[in-house]
Amino acid sequence: MTETGRTPGAALEDRCVDTIRFLAVDAVQKANSGHPGTPMALAPAAHVLFTRHLRYDPAAPDWRDRDRFVLSAGHASMLLYGMLHLTGYDLSLDDLKAFRQWDSRTPGHPEHGVVPGVETTTGPLGQGLANAVGMAIAEAHLAARFNDAERQVVDHRTYVIAGDGDLMEGVASEAASLAGHLALGRLVVLYDDNRISIDGATDLAFTEDRAKRFEAYGWHVQRVDDGEDRAAIDAALTAAEAETSRPSLIVLRTHIGFGSPNKQDTAGAHGAPLGADEVTLTKENLGWPLEPGFFVPREVAAYYREAAARRAEAHEEWRGREAAWRAADPGRAVRWDAAWARVLPEGWAAKLRVYPADPKGIPTRAASGEALAALAPAVPALVGGSADLTPSNNTRPPGVVDFQPASPEGRYIRFGVREHAMAAVANGLALHGGLRPYVATFFVFSDYLRPALRLAALMGLPVTYVLTHDSVGVGEDGPTHQPVEHLAALRAIPGVVDLRPADANETMEAWKIALQTDDAPVALVLTRQRVPTIDREKYGSAGGVARGAYVLADAAADRGARGAAHGDGEPGPAPDVILIASGSEVHLALAAHERLVADGVRSRVVNLASWRLFERQDAGYREAVLPDACRRRVAVEAAASFGWGRWVGLDGATVTIDRFGASAPGDVLFQKFGLTADHVYACARSLLDKGVDRP
Repeated sequence: MTETGRTPGAALEDRCVDTIRFLAVDAVQKANSGHPGTPMALAPAAHVLFTRHLRYDPAAPDWRDRDRFVLSAGHASMLLYGMLHLTGYDLSLDDLKAFRQWDSRTPGHPEHGVVPGVETTTGPLGQGLANAVGMAIAEAHLAARFNDAERQVVDHRTYVIAGDGDLMEGVASEAASLAGHLALGRLVVLYDDNRISIDGATDLAFTEDRAKRFEAYGWHVQRVDDGEDRAAIDAALTAAEAETSRPSLIVLRTHIGFGSPNKQDTAGAHGAPLGADEVTLTKENLGWPLEPGFFVPREVAAYYREAAARRAEAHEEWRGREAAWRAADPGRAVRWDAAWARVLPEGWAAKLRVYPADPKGIPTRAASGEALAALAPAVPALVGGSADLTPSNNTRPPGVVDFQPASPEGRYIRFGVREHAMAAVANGLALHGGLRPYVATFFVFSDYLRPALRLAALMGLPVTYVLTHDSVGVGEDGPTHQPVEHLAALRAIPGVVDLRPADANETMEAWKIALQTDDAPVALVLTRQRVPTIDREKYGSAGGVARGAYVLADAAADRGARGAAHGDGEPGPAPDVILIASGSEVHLALAAHERLVADGVRSRVVNLASWRLFERQDAGYREAVLPDACRRRVAVEAAASFGWGRWVGLDGATVTIDRFGASAPGDVLFQKFGLTADHVYACARSLLDKGVDRP
């Protein structure tokens, strides 16, 4: 190596690396925002990875057996965008020039679905590494299920570039620990050890031996002391690929802002443009033309296209292998295609039972467990697990094998007490394809996984969340385990489908909705305590859950034609008062309704099981369920009142909880907090007796 870190006799590759650097520098400078330093440091590693190791095909970016590349250090997005452009993905030089601009295809942090080649949305640090663990699990599981002794249709790796910030975040530690336990030997992480953060040197807060930490996790760890040494990087990647029994970490010592005379190895190169003067000095220092900007030498463009064509040869070879594999077992190939297309097997929904009316009922978490027991044999792509709460969440179907190093064909994942990593890993499972993941914990611990749930919503990923113990009905465990504000927080995330079923039959309907939702995460919010199974001969069909809200009981409607809000007939006269409830509180509303009807009141009960699904309905249906003519409305929910104003209006009332819970039996807490039929009835009577004023 020379003093400048250049390899003698490799001038063309030097220019390739500098092209990556200066595409990033110019894009950040033009946008007047962004992170130039990390792409400048990691350009050699990206060059080696994309030209000698990664298997990809820009002409078929969704090829099933491609290697997955995750830029967990998402702030270095121009590194990825530059590589995608140079290797022939559908990303033009004009797209690079529009970096970070309105409606561009190159947002500030990589976003899945915006441009081909971006495997996941990254930026919140640690998330990408955890997603990659999910991708590696998916690869191992699908390989065990679909490969045979002669042909492998699943035979790829997952590569990650992570930075100091990724390794500082707890989610990465959780995920790395799990990956080590699961012996995910096809996971390779390049750790950019540049020792600089926004605040300054990482030793201000980060002085542990990261290599030894990963060794303790059970990883294969190597060190490359010079991030400019392409031969050493190549050798380390080759060694990592040869290690199949452990995930691999390559600690790569780099220099942030490499080549910048005044900003290399400083925080100034991290999250801001170099500045026009420093750009000039850096180009002069590395022998790069000052003009034009976004310069890609012709020989560099040719080199990368040729390299990409060589990497894509693996795709052509795989096509032949897959064709022979299909011919050997056509039935298996049908199952393979169905898994990738998220096609549900014929008759799958018929496996779900219908419960008779029962005043005692069962917990909705138990009904969910029965749903999974029926669905697991019918839907082979269904894979999931719990954050060490399996017996409480009821999430392990009978007969399903655990996913472990010795049984990668297993469909149940023991995540341990790692809620955040669990959700991020589930995102990776969904992003990889071929699987339909579900995860579970207590609803109160959704706080721990919310960042990953938010990203699932941002990417439109079909991950099902089984969130049990949904209220103060948890009881004696007390306020630390009793969700209060969580429903409001969940509903505030754009795109998340919230489902809080009122009984066992609605829980079956909720699972149907979850498995038919391909473009959003679905949260099933379920009770610990028993809830009565509603008499569906007397009240509305559980099928109304699919529309988010429906009229469950209506004294003003003819029993033979229950009205448009039930899905048939014409709407009846406007009610005098509407009781709106979700989940276990629907039964309180029904009991209060019966008393109001006995008083001669035209009462209506609306089961609002999903705010998200109801708000998607047309205006006519929403009006049929909640007519504007009735302003006397009472909302009933064992959670915070926040947000209910949109449904009850200024003139309505809420029977809710706007404080933390307490340690006592659940039925006692419902009494103490006024979650009773008597209180609901009293609130409704107050609205009726006082006009539309608040009680």
